[in-house]
Amino acid sequence: MFLSRSVEQPHHNFGTKLPTASPNYVELVRFLVHPFLESPETLSVDCEISQALNRVWVRIAFESTDKGKVFGRGGRNIQAIRTVIAAAAAAVGQSTYLDIYGSTTPGREGMSFDEDTEERSPPPTKREPRANDGPKPIVKPRLR
Repeated sequence: MFLSRSVEQPHHNFGTKLPTASPNYVELVRFLVHPFLESPETLSVDCEISQALNRVWVRIAFESTDKGKVFGRGGRNIQAIRTVIAAAAAAVGQSTYLDIYGSTTPGREGMSFDEDTEERSPPPTKREPRANDGPKPIVKPRLR
């Protein structure tokens, strides 16, 4: 054994603060969203940073046809994108909000997916019971 040999100490700076320069959120979001898009040239990213509140608002818009891929099954993809952006912001002491808007097609700017009526199916309508419908059958559970 070499007990007398000195071991070089690691140069960790865990106690020091990180630089307070903001990450490039626009390029980060482009990097994260680009692989999900069929037509990546339609991606529009806008970023607004409030130095006083340490908050960042990122707004993205892309074609409605790519919505399913960007959101992913159960929203997994968009949640992962939000997590990465939040981690980058937390590293410099900021918080983030990601707003997603609908189609970048001319004439439909600024419409969020929530406001996009083409994406929604019509609400179900209740059917009024008719006189000849008769009573509903009683379904009993089967015992095995």
